[in-house]
Amino acid sequence: METRRLGNSGLRVSEIALGSWLTFGSSVDADRSRDLVHAAFDRGIFFFDSADVYAHGAAEEALGRALRSIPRPHVVIATKCYFPMSEHPNDRGLSRKHIFEGVEASLRRLGTDYIDLHQCHRPDPDTPISETVRAYDDLIRQGKVLYWGVSEWSPTAIAEACRIADACGGHRPISNQPNYSILRRQIEREVVPTCRREGLGQVVFSPLAQGVLTGKYRGGKRPAESRATDAERNHWMAAYLEEDVVERVEGLRPLADSLGISMAQLALAWCLHQPGVDSAIIGVTRLPQLEDNCKASGLELPEAVLTQIDALFPTRA
Repeated sequence: METRRLGNSGLRVSEIALGSWLTFGSSVDADRSRDLVHAAFDRGIFFFDSADVYAHGAAEEALGRALRSIPRPHVVIATKCYFPMSEHPNDRGLSRKHIFEGVEASLRRLGTDYIDLHQCHRPDPDTPISETVRAYDDLIRQGKVLYWGVSEWSPTAIAEACRIADACGGHRPISNQPNYSILRRQIEREVVPTCRREGLGQVVFSPLAQGVLTGKYRGGKRPAESRATDAERNHWMAAYLEEDVVERVEGLRPLADSLGISMAQLALAWCLHQPGVDSAIIGVTRLPQLEDNCKASGLELPEAVLTQIDALFPTRA
């Protein structure tokens, strides 16, 4: 497993990160969660991502239990806050109050004294960015958070957060976590250039487009136990499962075959080849998926293959 610096920081992360969205604390039980985390660590993955809202805290709890027997300095734990955790008006967003209380709750669930990377799960239009920046600066100075980042923020908001941090002598965000894959390339036009200028690395989620880029939905099929057949977890898949998209995804199969790799490895290696991308988050429920995905780290893709992928799935605004 290869590693990379996250943005302009000194923090190194594994090229493949193991996430817990829709898996830990919900579709994957505690024993299998522990087995997957340990198998990932044995294969060189030491970057683990979660969020307080995943399974309403249960994902963080499952990840914390799974990591308990691994030396804390050997892993990088990332989590997030923003989404409502109750009906109370202050139990959401990016206010100083909610960030502080969210971090404390995540520390308890994860069973750790500090969080390596804490991220703003979404932008909060109701809270001044200056309040959020200063809250993170205080948490970093307290040692409860080591670095902070954002997720799905606009380029304008990212640049503003960096300017505010500089003006108050505070800590800048070091990362952005966007939805990014061969099928979803919108960040390439403005977000990535802004992040590269400001020193933020990309930690991309859904690099396999909810599994569609693995080729498992070939010919419109929906295999039993796949995410597409799970009504509780397939809400975000509709656009990926349109007939035209699935047909074009099949155009990736001969490219993967020509390289002797799986379609999942091709999609992950493509993400890791893109400028500014430092890590790609995978979500797995079975060991064979994990083993296959890990092999994408360090893969070199020929320019001809990259050109053909661009022709199939060009950048869109």
